[in-house]
Amino acid sequence: MALSACFNPAGSDPAGGSSVGSASTTSGGSASDSVPTSDSSVTSETTAALDGTGIPVKLDLGLLDDTTSGGQVISCKASEDDMNNIGSCAQRSPPDAFEPDVQWSWDGPGTERESLVTPLVANLTDDNGDGAIDLCDTPDIVVVATAFPAEGHIYILDGESGSEHLMIATPVAWSINPAIADIDDDEKPEIIAAVGPGFGGPSSVIAFENDGSVKWQNATALTHNQGGAITVADLDNDGDVEISMDRLIIDHDGNTITTLGETQVADNFTTVAADLDDDDDLEIVIGGNAYHHDGSVYYQNPALERGFAQVANLDGDLEPEVLITSTGGVTILDHTGGTVAVNQTPGGGFSWFRPAVIHDFDGDNVSEVASSSANSYVMFESDFAVGWSASVVDGSGWAGGTAFDFDGNGVAEAMYADETNLWVFDGDGVPLLNVPRSARTLSEYPVVADVDNDGSAEIVVVSDAGFGGVQTAPTVQVIRDIDDRWIQARRIWNQHTYHVTNTLEDGRIPMFEKRWWRLLNTFRTNSQIEGGMICDPAG
Repeated sequence: MALSACFNPAGSDPAGGSSVGSASTTSGGSASDSVPTSDSSVTSETTAALDGTGIPVKLDLGLLDDTTSGGQVISCKASEDDMNNIGSCAQRSPPDAFEPDVQWSWDGPGTERESLVTPLVANLTDDNGDGAIDLCDTPDIVVVATAFPAEGHIYILDGESGSEHLMIATPVAWSINPAIADIDDDEKPEIIAAVGPGFGGPSSVIAFENDGSVKWQNATALTHNQGGAITVADLDNDGDVEISMDRLIIDHDGNTITTLGETQVADNFTTVAADLDDDDDLEIVIGGNAYHHDGSVYYQNPALERGFAQVANLDGDLEPEVLITSTGGVTILDHTGGTVAVNQTPGGGFSWFRPAVIHDFDGDNVSEVASSSANSYVMFESDFAVGWSASVVDGSGWAGGTAFDFDGNGVAEAMYADETNLWVFDGDGVPLLNVPRSARTLSEYPVVADVDNDGSAEIVVVSDAGFGGVQTAPTVQVIRDIDDRWIQARRIWNQHTYHVTNTLEDGRIPMFEKRWWRLLNTFRTNSQIEGGMICDPAG
């Protein structure tokens, strides 16, 4: 069903806006940081000529090669040499290409209707029957649904229609975000999750094959206050993937490597893998602390509050900074762990303990930060100068957001999912869209990906029963432009701390992850394949 975009006057309170539509169902390795172009022969003129109408066509499934007789060459495999399938920036959407539509929605079966973790996107099923799972298949959406507060189950849904491919029989923790990665080089991504109670634990890590069968379960269980997320990365550059969950690091076979020397018990733990010291292998960042891949301490800041860590370039040099959002405010550390700023509160507000987003929100080719402080969603510069602020409703939770330049005009739209709505804001913070949802708001957030392989981005958002105990929206909603005019996004979102270079588009994890703060300089946002400034960064 079509949704009416809402263009509220500047300065209006989006929390008081009317809903724009009901949520109804409409259908069931190298260490180099250089960025090679995808194909120098691919231009807007080339694609227009191939279309035959003078209108540029979409790069639906791969790259275009005008030297071949067929005109279009479809690549079903992700390449390690093209910045993880980031393609040409020659395309733009038509003017006013923002007429949102609920493509499909899904309600969990029976009583398992609530989802409190971020949905994931990857190719897990052979949809075209060619015997391979690759980029020519329809992407799938992975969602954890629960009859709160019981353990839930993982459901694999078809990205085009929302039809259910599979429910994994083994119950999983409803508050710990899974991750997706090909951890055994079989060209089939695995799902890594946690089993055990959602709050309190003990919880342990479990890996499932793409068909739902158990691959392994780790023997080390951790207690925790509330929720969290699984992180996947090749920490030591040996070609094998490591998995982290809070202070635990596990190898790709499910064996415990080490337990980090964390003394704080996190309310809601996430970890980031990043090469902070420029030695090519990766450190694990957790709040204000960082550890080498073997578990030894790189730096610790015991006086800092535990919070969500994001890694990006915030001062224009070649080294990354760590931005921490905790209850008291926003803290920035340099790449050695030194303090740059502590507990800043841009725009005021309180309770900053939420996942932040890093992206160019205003088209100046410099990345900004967006994060919530309970009742406002704020976009601010790295010096904490506020770009805009919008009213939201999340005084009790830890909700997050993302960003995407849907029309390819160089200015990204911000998305945030609070207790009652999914909001989409323009470059001035004015709401373009609100879609009703209900949520207690853990650290889940909406994601953007091309979930149906049609060459146009979609938004995926989940819901639960909220604090009133009455669920007012479907478990999963997928929102598109009614004419599929939005710029194409990658077809993957594989983990909570997603930052594009952490995975190839087919779920493989790079042996040497490109330093995203020198390239895209984004965090928790997807890359565009056809338009905008973020899709084709300078080398």
